Order: sequence, then structure tokens, then C-alpha cells
Amino acid sequence: MMDGLFHIAIVADAIDVAVSIKRTDHPDAGAVNVFVGTTRAETHADGRRLIRLDYEAYEALAIKQMNDLASRATERWPIARGTIIHRIGPVKVGEPSVLIAVATPHRRDAFDACQWLIDTLKAEVAIWKQEIWTDGTATWVHPDARV
Repeated sequence: MMDGLFHIAIVADAIDVAVSIKRTDHPDAGAVNVFVGTTRAETHADGRRLIRLDYEAYEALAIKQMNDLASRATERWPIARGTIIHRIGPVKVGEPSVLIAVATPHRRDAFDACQWLIDTLKAEVAIWKQEIWTDGTATWVHPDARV
């Protein structure tokens, strides 16, 4: 957590979206923008179907990097409160793997900050994912393909 402004976590259990939104709400905010990234159903060209994503993190570094993102975001936007949560371990199709929530006085700032946070998290934070397919094979997703 950064100065009580942001809740930052890496978790192995399911992300509670409702609790995260409530945690982000603030009386000075006229907008709370929330991004929830979920594992989507995919079919490989050869017919294999995705059954889950497995996330790994260098947790100490990832938390430090997430705090840095929060700090950089608060320098750019008037954030009243924020949340950054990422899961590790297996995440089945349809389940949330990441949640970004930002409360600001006005909606445009909330949208912009939220988008910047998820885009920058995916580009910079030490979290990696592996796709697990119905035939038991696994494919690491290259960081350049994470956008």
C-alpha cells in the first residue's frame, strides 16, 4: 500500500470485484473507473482450447513496481484512491486475473489513469503468464504480446 491512497496486492485467491470497488470509493471522487481483466476462452488454430492461465511473479519486485506505478499515476492525475490487484497461480476461463480501480473527481481522469495503469502494469511489472491448453501443453506468453 502507498500512503493509504492505493491498495496494492498480489493474491493467490479469487479477486473480489465488489469489495475492491468499495475499497476504492472516496467521498471526493465523482468517478470510479474499474478495469477487470479476465481469462478469455480461446481456440488455437489447431483446435486446442485454452483451459486456464498460470501466472507467476517475482512478488517483491512486482509489489515495488506496482507501488511505483501508483506513485507515477498520482503525479499525473488527481487520484483520491486506487486499487491494483493481480492474481498468481491458475486462473480459469472467465475468472479475473487483474483489477485496476481508480477514483478521481472527474470521469476523464479516472478513465485515463485506469487505462495508463493497466497498460503500464502489463508492460513493466514482473508478472508472467503461461497458457494451459486442453491437450496438456503450455505456452509462455511473450511480454511484447501482452498489450
